[in-house]
Amino acid sequence: MRQTVISFYTRKRCPLCEKAKKTILELKEEFNFSLEEIDIDESDELTELYGIMIPVVHIDGEEVAFGIINKIDISNRLQEKIRNF
Repeated sequence: MRQTVISFYTRKRCPLCEKAKKTILELKEEFNFSLEEIDIDESDELTELYGIMIPVVHIDGEEVAFGIINKIDISNRLQEKIRNF
């Protein structure tokens, strides 16, 4: 079975990003997924794409949240992904 992947677009010195990462790590205790953390400042393209939106969360390539990350919303999306396998 393929593992769900959360891609977390972030940057250094971002309080919202730090809070969102804590939320994602809490969800990791409940769900089986791999976490890919991507610093948008390392890519001009990503900075242009997500500069004012970060943090941004993708689950298996699908954008599911940005800005203020809600734990319940991400949890619900992870449950949907697991059910659909």
